[in-house]
Amino acid sequence: MAKERSHIILPMFPQAATAPSGTGLTAAEREQLHRFYRTLHAHPELSMQEYRTAERIEAELDAMGVERFRCTQSGVVGIVRNGAGPVVALRADTDGLPMLERTGLDYASTVHGTAADGTQVPVMHGCGHDTHIACLIAALRVLLRRREDWSGTLVAVFQPGEELGQGARAMVADGLWERAPRPDVVLGQHVSNQPAGTVTMAIGPAMAGTDSLRVTVHGKQAHGSRPHMGIDPIVLGSAMITRLQTIVSREVDAHEPAVVTVGVFRGGLKENIIPEQAEFVVNVRALTEPLRDQVLAAVRRVVRGEAEVAGAPEPEIEHYSQVPPTINDVQAAEQTYNAIEQTLGTEQVSLERPRMGSEDFGLLGKAAGVPSVLWFFGGAEPGAADPPGNHSPYFAPPLEPTLSTGARAMTAAALHWLKTLSLPLSGGSTD
Repeated sequence: MAKERSHIILPMFPQAATAPSGTGLTAAEREQLHRFYRTLHAHPELSMQEYRTAERIEAELDAMGVERFRCTQSGVVGIVRNGAGPVVALRADTDGLPMLERTGLDYASTVHGTAADGTQVPVMHGCGHDTHIACLIAALRVLLRRREDWSGTLVAVFQPGEELGQGARAMVADGLWERAPRPDVVLGQHVSNQPAGTVTMAIGPAMAGTDSLRVTVHGKQAHGSRPHMGIDPIVLGSAMITRLQTIVSREVDAHEPAVVTVGVFRGGLKENIIPEQAEFVVNVRALTEPLRDQVLAAVRRVVRGEAEVAGAPEPEIEHYSQVPPTINDVQAAEQTYNAIEQTLGTEQVSLERPRMGSEDFGLLGKAAGVPSVLWFFGGAEPGAADPPGNHSPYFAPPLEPTLSTGARAMTAAALHWLKTLSLPLSGGSTD
């Protein structure tokens, strides 16, 4: 996402100096960063199966002398203790996607993995989580080299399973904040197809929450030549899907972003048989919990209402996946934004609107009861007219300035919280 200052109201907080400063990588650190990133990119793993990735992360932490432990089977937590002071958690997600890479890179993935249904699928780091891992490792190197500049404790969280919305919950359930020092703030970042070298951040709501519902429509089977003897679940499902599209356009305030998408519709086996049932899957996205609740209630009302009108049995609605909105704590986000801007310069850092994509990052801060802040850094060739985005088989962030920017942004944010006696915070994000 490009700069969007003209589309939003800027919060009133002090602007940083215009000149970039500090937190740079040495030539050796940059080479290590590039080498590690290429290895990660060539060897992605599916969600909750990131075992070899975890081993690679552990090897890097061991080489730096960083205390570590496994949290869930494929999550890794590193701890750097450097005297009294704040506890700052830095998070990177680690999973790849089931997709065939088409970037043509000499380090492109040729890996296959086993999906949940047992099928063999190609795997690619198509969302850029390899950049997140590499940048966090690089930031740790810089922070270790600069130990005399800060005091406190770093907790590096390498989280599996973000693409399934399961990894953060799994780490928390496995005692993350009982086994690691409880943080005062949780920081994270995500690469996107905005120009490499840039950083963007939303203050307040940053990413939408998402809910997935599987709807089974029950009808009455009949011969295709005698539709009056049956109840057609395909026609009924179609009516439901059409009516669902009016929720956002006719029931939601136009100033509040929401999305209702039906991405799957299955029904029937033969053209002359009216089937007994059909199935479709709904994805709902909203930036606030009240709006989420409103849209979900409307989805259930529409589905059940259309079935009643058709004289069909009550449909089954399975709510099988949910990730809450990502909310950047306002005061923590303002401080973090200024710290990154002071490092990268005002021309490279800007505010943005919330994104309708979703992340489970916010669950980490919520579980600890502390503020969290997520920002985006660029992974597209500057000046590219239509760069491939996340989840594209052609998504290939240039090594530089992508990786150095991500490493410097994470380092700058961590140093701010480790060096500064910050103002009292609100005590955690609210949904």
